[in-house]
Amino acid sequence: MNDREITNWTRADDAMVENAIRRGANRRELLRMFMAGGISLAVGGTVLGRATAALAQTPVSGGHLKAAGWSASTADTLDPAKASLSTDYTRCCAYYNRLTFMKEDGSIEMELADSIESGDAAVWTVKLKSGVTFHDGKTLEAEDVVFSLQRHLDPAVGSKVNSIAKQFKEIKALDPQTVQITLESPNADLPTILAMHHFMIIANGTTDFSTANGTGAFVSEVFEPGVRSIGKRNENYFKPQKAHLDSFEYFAIPDDSARVNALLSGDIQFAASIKPQSVRLVESQPDFVLSITTGGNYTNLNARMDLAPGDKAGFVEGMKYLMNRELIQKSALRGLAEIANDQPVPPMSPFHNAELKPREFDPERAKSLFEKAGLLGQPIPVVASEAAASSLDMAMIFQQAGAEIGMRFDIQRVPSDGYWSNYWLKAPVHFGNINPRPTPDILFSLLYASDAPWNESQYKSEKFDRMLVEARGELDTARRKEIYDEMQVMVSNEAGTGIPVYISNVDAHAGKVKGLLPNPLGGQMGYAMAEYLWLEA
Repeated sequence: MNDREITNWTRADDAMVENAIRRGANRRELLRMFMAGGISLAVGGTVLGRATAALAQTPVSGGHLKAAGWSASTADTLDPAKASLSTDYTRCCAYYNRLTFMKEDGSIEMELADSIESGDAAVWTVKLKSGVTFHDGKTLEAEDVVFSLQRHLDPAVGSKVNSIAKQFKEIKALDPQTVQITLESPNADLPTILAMHHFMIIANGTTDFSTANGTGAFVSEVFEPGVRSIGKRNENYFKPQKAHLDSFEYFAIPDDSARVNALLSGDIQFAASIKPQSVRLVESQPDFVLSITTGGNYTNLNARMDLAPGDKAGFVEGMKYLMNRELIQKSALRGLAEIANDQPVPPMSPFHNAELKPREFDPERAKSLFEKAGLLGQPIPVVASEAAASSLDMAMIFQQAGAEIGMRFDIQRVPSDGYWSNYWLKAPVHFGNINPRPTPDILFSLLYASDAPWNESQYKSEKFDRMLVEARGELDTARRKEIYDEMQVMVSNEAGTGIPVYISNVDAHAGKVKGLLPNPLGGQMGYAMAEYLWLEA
């Protein structure tokens, strides 16, 4: 590796080293990381010193931040229950709070709640923090929590988490500071579920969302759906450390190149979720930083097991052995991914099965399996689209590998518009794209249970369904991990979903923007960045 390659490596991976330190990596683990990247101990020491110094910096207050996401529409909303785009999530995280908050290591800390406890995982007692006020001066009380959670059960509200909220059997206030939540069946994940963006707490009786009356770190000053929003620091915020920024402005620049150019020209200080193709451009410029977060986002190749060719014995297994995971990681995603083994639970999750090693790329074994299925040489349509991130590049790699063993994959490129309603879940072989979810239970319930609404491969297993219910109500974390470990093995070996890599999210920002941490809920610090970022003087 020459000096220029070393320089490029250190620029691209400063964020990765900082994240490793935050996660508790020791010096030996960091040295292994440097060796894997092919850099010398001397250069590694420089990177380590820079990362350590960055983490030791003291935040300062003041300044206005202009940040751009990639999605917006005239349907933008300040109603947390209806939030569906990155811009919605970012605003809601700035103006409201949840009962709990998911930290960068996946653990849960209390936010509006002082404690959440249960003896059986079915009946939960929530004690609220005292002295919390909404932006209009109203004091936070139990009835606000009851109202906020019950809204998700009202079909007229149109909550995006209605299916998850259906487990709430009863929500009632025991006194002004105490809420009791009774579930239809035990679920030990409730504190984690309540950390999802949609479960923000709003004031009792709220119906007007032309502005935001929350308890959050910022007060809404301007909200123009599909255009922009501006928030100013809440000086009455209940947390001892208030927001560092005086104000922040957020809007969308859908085109990736335009978003990156706006950052490099100084029009904005933060560009969210840039594509791998733009990474080299940003890292080649001085005074700009890449923040790389590998959470649970992935693009997968799905074969419906109830339709041909997925119903032929050997096809699904052959498909998985024909996946060149390393090439997908290095070529399709420019190295911005972690290799996976067809399991949806990512390494950042405490329930990830690390013993489940990636299946090797074995074209000859795949060929034998396709012959067994009677499919070798037959044209197999594979539907791909820009709508499923990097699926077109993955499809080309898959097609080339098939051609070398006499397997004919016909890649059918279809438009993004209408992809999720017309092709996803429907085409016999197609690509999907799944965003991070905070718990294995949510992933398995949405994607792999026999009655899952997004069962991409029509995987059916009574044993899997029983284990899902057992794990959901298990309060013993070690036992839950055992169950989830086995379920991940089952999905990897039995389901018709090929998950080659976990895709890294890359946010880019000016060097003077500090405080960004990774988060399992996605980029931009799980969309909560406004409260924690600060501008270097």
